[in-house]
Amino acid sequence: MDHFLIMGLVLGLSAGLAPGPLLTLVVSETLRQNAGAGIRVALAPLISDLPIILVSVGILSTMSDFSAVLGVISLVGGGVVFRMGFKGLQTKALVINADVSTNNALAKGVLVNVLSPHPYLFWISVGAPVVHQAMAVHVAAAAAFIASFYLLLVGSKVCLALLAGRSRAVIKGRAYLYTMRGLGLALCVLALVLVKDGLSLLGFL
Repeated sequence: MDHFLIMGLVLGLSAGLAPGPLLTLVVSETLRQNAGAGIRVALAPLISDLPIILVSVGILSTMSDFSAVLGVISLVGGGVVFRMGFKGLQTKALVINADVSTNNALAKGVLVNVLSPHPYLFWISVGAPVVHQAMAVHVAAAAAFIASFYLLLVGSKVCLALLAGRSRAVIKGRAYLYTMRGLGLALCVLALVLVKDGLSLLGFL
């Protein structure tokens, strides 16, 4: 169970701080309005991701040759996570456009997240296979993975909104860069774990 908890924490923190449409909107709304607006945007995945999770897990569970399919998807997921890690290692700065206009920060965040390919790609190739593996251990393991993932996915964005509300320098400073590069290295290691799991499910290990 600890294995899935740690995976959720690493993936959640990395996804939460990785440059992308939602993080850009979190910071831009904070700079344009206040930290409260940025926090409302940060909460968007809690609303928009549930259907994606249910569909992704449901599709996997209906497949006949489940182990083989899960093995292939785990290999693909390893590639996706490695790409996330490699991009983290290359992080230089977060580009923010503070001229974004919106009347409802939460609705804007949900819309941006629904239209972004990132949550779909993550849950189909990484999240859903991990949930299935965790369920084989115990339902609590799956719950721990999902809870820890969203705790840090949303929590890291909330913290960044609070920090950006105090100073723009936070999102342009060395601490952010070093954090992203450290997470990038951790994700590369996690990618190897997913590849190993995929090979095991396919009977190669």
